[in-house]
Amino acid sequence: MLIALAAIIAVPYIVDNAFAHGLGGDMAPPISFGGMEVTVSTELSPSDITVGEVNEANMKVRFFDTLTDTTFEKVTYRVEVWRSGDLLARNLFYDLDGILNIKIQPVLGCTENDLWRCTSYFGSQHVSAPGALFVENEGRPTVKGPIFDKGGLYNIRVDIEGATSPKTQLAQILSYDTFVSVAQEQDFMINAYAQEVPVIVKTYYDHVDNFSYDTKDDSISFDMPFDWDPEYVSLVQVVHEEIRVPKSFAPYSEGKQFKGFVNGVEVDNRVLLLDPYSYEDSNVVHFLVTGAELERINNELGPANQKSDIMKFELVPQSEVQKNSIEFYLVKQDSGAKSGTNVNISWDSRYGVNDEIPFEFTFFDEKGNLLKDVRYAYYVIDSKNKIVTSGGTDLQQADGIVASEGIDIQKIKLPKQDSYRIDVALLGLGINFEQKYAGIGSGLIEVGPSTGMSAPKTSAVSIPNWVRNNAGWWADGQIGDSDFASGIEYMIKEKIIKVPQTQSKGTGESVIPDWVRNNAGWWSEGLISDEDFANGLQFLIANGIISV
Repeated sequence: MLIALAAIIAVPYIVDNAFAHGLGGDMAPPISFGGMEVTVSTELSPSDITVGEVNEANMKVRFFDTLTDTTFEKVTYRVEVWRSGDLLARNLFYDLDGILNIKIQPVLGCTENDLWRCTSYFGSQHVSAPGALFVENEGRPTVKGPIFDKGGLYNIRVDIEGATSPKTQLAQILSYDTFVSVAQEQDFMINAYAQEVPVIVKTYYDHVDNFSYDTKDDSISFDMPFDWDPEYVSLVQVVHEEIRVPKSFAPYSEGKQFKGFVNGVEVDNRVLLLDPYSYEDSNVVHFLVTGAELERINNELGPANQKSDIMKFELVPQSEVQKNSIEFYLVKQDSGAKSGTNVNISWDSRYGVNDEIPFEFTFFDEKGNLLKDVRYAYYVIDSKNKIVTSGGTDLQQADGIVASEGIDIQKIKLPKQDSYRIDVALLGLGINFEQKYAGIGSGLIEVGPSTGMSAPKTSAVSIPNWVRNNAGWWADGQIGDSDFASGIEYMIKEKIIKVPQTQSKGTGESVIPDWVRNNAGWWSEGLISDEDFANGLQFLIANGIISV
């Protein structure tokens, strides 16, 4: 299978319908144009910008065909920078080779209501592209203003107004939206166990408030502004927050496991990543809440959450676990020389055969530093050389698997006690798949019998908590039978409520029995289980009162 991985790593991962989001970089979905699939990418350098730590940054904008990876030359760009709905900068730029580099210099203290009024532009106008800034040779146009002076999500809007010649204007202006995040660190102090413990929250999305520490369970929580409107949530790729705590603070020491909650809903364990490597004296816990996870939370909490403008994070330490691990280095596919990448794969030793084992993949350079914005793929092969599973190897994951912080968790189920080989390919770094650390390698793992640590099976009954309110109102007579029945019917059809399949007898009974109403009231108060309440719903379906 190393041959298969070698084939994967040899193929450029710029393909039709593929677009990528990464640390300090983004690539917009391509647009069909003249038989090509053309798009724009934006990249920041340094890629991980923290407010106050840099006095200038480079923003690279590239216009190219994704089918051939060909960059268009002599491009006229209109570039806008937005943050939280505020326009920060807007100007035309011209570049001969099509790869536009702009020097961004943050300016603090803008007092204008229209922030763009504080922005200045430096460079020469191109003689054939009036109004477009242009700098010859190695120089760059410069933009000074309230850009990257605050943490958050920045929208880089790019219009392609001309290409192949400064005088060639496109009949159809091509418009793209890309997004980059700038981090902001906020310092907090907690008092626990007769000591003051400094905690840093590094936010890549927005300012955090209401930081608190609960001595009962050693949990840390904080809030952040967020628009939960489903239409907006569908556009969000990931919400990233970091919590940095001293390793000397026992509840957050190395080896601890954690549970995470967003607005009270427990998140998947892939959302939380523990990084004990980046700092000698501190552990970092990452919340990487994907768009899919945000949609799941929204569906579970219902309309009240969708109208909310707050995201509440909670991190709860758990007990330490003993982990098994393997480590190996990667080699270049063409020469067999070391690529400079070391891979560590670890897993909780309590998991075994037929469990969904959370394998943690970690990527380091030769000095032991985490590699960031890694794109990788893997195969798992049994002792008979049969592929058990794989990841990042098909068109559904054309970019490979992204490990933005150099750490990623993959849930893998192994069918029997055996010795398995894991083949790993690092495809590249960043949205342009830089090849410096690319390579392939293998390690061997063994798993024992299960100890009952398998992820809980999905119940045949799934009812969001917010439905309790409806049930309680109906039980108290605040809404009628028909309103309750039609509401439940809608939620079952939309798969908001999930109950076991039930065949309707078609009796057409129109009166809901008192025992169903009683069940609803008891369930709304938490006195009976979801399954007991579902029995009542099944009765309504079976008797034709609810049609699904």
